[in-house]
Amino acid sequence: MDAKDEAERGLTVIQDYLYWDSQRRAAHRRAAEFAVHVPGLSEEQKTDLEWWYVEEQIRVSRAIAHHLTEQITMVEARHARRYARLRRMSRVALAVLAATVTVLVVSLALVVGG
Repeated sequence: MDAKDEAERGLTVIQDYLYWDSQRRAAHRRAAEFAVHVPGLSEEQKTDLEWWYVEEQIRVSRAIAHHLTEQITMVEARHARRYARLRRMSRVALAVLAATVTVLVVSLALVVGG
């Protein structure tokens, strides 16, 4: 891997982290806004509610990412099988075509020669 690839990979990692951090902060903000409107909660309960909500958002995000990874893997495997079958069929078709052309050339040679 050359320096350009390493730099691009590093930028992608930074971008992913910044996106994750912004989503985490937004979840904290939403939870804090919700907790403000719930009467009777102590500051500790509000903090607990915020952390629970953020952890729940992270859990849901991981579950979605896991599901998407499984789906992508399944689709890639299906396309790999289709492509392998297509290659086999094209090889068979090419072999049949070559055999047909060979038979026709030999038949033509026999007719013209004899």
